[in-house]
Amino acid sequence: MELLITEKETAARNIAEILSESSADVERRNGVNVYKWGGRRCVGLSGHVVENDFPPEYANWRDVEPVELLDADVVVEPHESRENIVRTLRLLARDADGVVIATDYDREGELIGKEAADIVREVSDAPIKRARFSSFAEREVREAFANLDDLDYDLAAAGEARQEIDLVWGAALTRFLSLTAKQRGNDFISVGRVQSPTLKLIVDREREIERFDPETYWELFCDLLKEETTFEVQYFDREEGRGTDRLWDESVAEAVHETLWEASTATVEDVTRRTRTDDPPHPFNTTQYIRAAGSLGYSAQRAMSLAEELYTAGYITYPRTDNTVYPDDLDIEGLLEGFTNHREFGEDAETLLDGEESVPTEGDEETTDHPPIHPTGEIPSASALGDDEREIYELVVRRFFVTVADPAEWEHLGVTAAVSDHHLKANGKRLVEPGYHAVYPYFNATENHVPGLEVGEELPIEDVRSEQKETQPPRRRGQSRLIERMEEMGIGTKATRHNTIEKLYDRGYIESDPPRPTKLAEAVVEAAEQFADLVVSEEMTSQLERDMAAIADGETGLDDVTQESREMLAAVFEALHDSREAVGEHLRKSLKADKTLGPCPDCGEDLLVRQSRHGSSFVGCDGYPDCEFTLPLPSAGNPLILDETCDEHDLRTVKMLDGRSTFVHGCPLCAAEEADAEADRVIGTCPECGDDHGGELAIKTLRTGSRLVGCTRYPDCEYSLPLPRRGDIEVTDEFCDEHDLPELIVRSSDEPWELGCPICNYREYEARQSAGDLADLDGIGERTVEKLAAVGIESLGDLRESEADSVADAVQGVSAENVRTWQAKAD
Repeated sequence: MELLITEKETAARNIAEILSESSADVERRNGVNVYKWGGRRCVGLSGHVVENDFPPEYANWRDVEPVELLDADVVVEPHESRENIVRTLRLLARDADGVVIATDYDREGELIGKEAADIVREVSDAPIKRARFSSFAEREVREAFANLDDLDYDLAAAGEARQEIDLVWGAALTRFLSLTAKQRGNDFISVGRVQSPTLKLIVDREREIERFDPETYWELFCDLLKEETTFEVQYFDREEGRGTDRLWDESVAEAVHETLWEASTATVEDVTRRTRTDDPPHPFNTTQYIRAAGSLGYSAQRAMSLAEELYTAGYITYPRTDNTVYPDDLDIEGLLEGFTNHREFGEDAETLLDGEESVPTEGDEETTDHPPIHPTGEIPSASALGDDEREIYELVVRRFFVTVADPAEWEHLGVTAAVSDHHLKANGKRLVEPGYHAVYPYFNATENHVPGLEVGEELPIEDVRSEQKETQPPRRRGQSRLIERMEEMGIGTKATRHNTIEKLYDRGYIESDPPRPTKLAEAVVEAAEQFADLVVSEEMTSQLERDMAAIADGETGLDDVTQESREMLAAVFEALHDSREAVGEHLRKSLKADKTLGPCPDCGEDLLVRQSRHGSSFVGCDGYPDCEFTLPLPSAGNPLILDETCDEHDLRTVKMLDGRSTFVHGCPLCAAEEADAEADRVIGTCPECGDDHGGELAIKTLRTGSRLVGCTRYPDCEYSLPLPRRGDIEVTDEFCDEHDLPELIVRSSDEPWELGCPICNYREYEARQSAGDLADLDGIGERTVEKLAAVGIESLGDLRESEADSVADAVQGVSAENVRTWQAKAD
């Protein structure tokens, strides 16, 4: 029997379908899908099935000094959540006559393949070969399995070096900073070899913004008339050139404005015409793909997740690549022909095929591992993709189209006019030949009309405007721009940069998009700069990246590079040794600043966001126990303190981060006072205590901002029903026959929500939650049921027993967070 091993379950399913010509059966072993046909078996891993860690004696933070980790061994153990996969792999390997590793073809994929090979070697001496491919297109997969290679142990060692280096650096420095700042549990301070220099980039840009001192300037504009057509011209200093259109002296600006205002006409002095060729962009590498997806509103993490789903489904090539040059054997004409019957792309594909044979554009980077990102020729059906996948797929298809499209041609018209000794300019442009813009709508092709003019013409002045402006600080880098900068500086790799940014969000170092640093982030960077600059040095991490590339090229060894990294870290700890207390004090102050809302109305001390012993958040006074003032916060989500301040109470605004349900709570004191001031609206009799004790149901607003229908006898009667947090609640004249309660309507900016009787509505909600099968769960539609069934999840019991991360890896378009939510509902 030949055993095929892929990186994910979906890859196993795709390869089995291709190689078996759709005849493969699936069986479950230890909860893992195994595809079988003829003499072959195919199993998918779930990424790394083993993990690096320190021996157990180093686990206790209290008993082990962080510096001791520098000399600690690193052990490899089965990943706790992947043990069923490891067991299945061993069972299959015992019966295998040959093994083929078919993991992703990159450094990480080679390491995952080596890890699988090591597990196989524990139970079998069967020969192990390697299949390498850049897409799940049928032709390429078949060709890869017909031309097997050997595992690249140097490439795998480069990935192994990264794991060990990042573990030692991250664990040692995270423990040191967390312990010095007295942050334990979930509030630890995370530091990493790549994330810290990345964080410094963000903090440095924020410093530039904060240091920026704006200057005031003026710009002057006129509207000129030419045969019923008005167009705008702008004042400029002719002696300095056409680019000098700002006046820095207010008195000069006023004098020029007065001259222009008093004039009735402007005289055309110069007219220039030129044609410019606008070349199409080059093929997508990872960074440029992320940038293009970012312009459509996708975060770097989401963009890569979508690209990986499309790759695994066989629709695009591998999305982690530096290459910007198509391989010579790419069948461009064949790919275009495959789209000619497509509803959206057919016309553009036909146009490109009908044109002259063009040479594809090329970028500066040419590598031999993977081609630039492009469609494979396996075209998804209309129902195969969700909205996000469809939008990203179109982006990739059109980027491929544009690289073989004709250049565009623009006609530019420059006009200079004069009023007295003052000069005015206008720049017009017209798209003469749309070229690649016809197939690629993502670049701006806006025209600016300026009428045809002749030197000497006198044009009436219709209007004159003076605009006072200020110079602007540098803009924060969006995620895609940040990744470009990381690439330029050698920080991280194409496969890790987007994950690094996501970690900074997850750990509370950055917020918003474009990302801006929190006070904690600024404190960590400042402490590193002052006491151990190597922690945030891009040179350090880029040097290690070069060293790991040298391992992959066979120029150096894993042990040499990991030892060098530990020596660098030892230098960091030597610098930190005498500054422990100063570092801790600095971090504690910043942590407090990140949690400070403003002055306590009772005693004037700071109000802070705190956590109760049960894990919920509330607002408490820093003067406790002398001052016991508190305010509640919503139970849903994690609080983030914004810069906006309440005019009345001088307290900062609180935002509750809760995934798609994220909302702004506002000033907690305002929310509490509004709730106290809002009278309860009685709507009927309480079904629990109304008959015996006269309790009534009322619409109530709580101090947390939540709303509910509850009994007026609370806390003696705790009967309540939830209501939406947002929107105006209208009590109608229509009554429920069963409960004699009025029907409610929630009105917001969206369509009105006819909530109906609050008791009936809650019963319907409970019925939806108490699901009998998969389709009953909120968020699982018919297509998702089919996808889950394809990986062996056919019932609520199957779902409960599944491992969320494994399901997310196996099912396209489903995240681990989705699975955990469904599992909670299934319970």
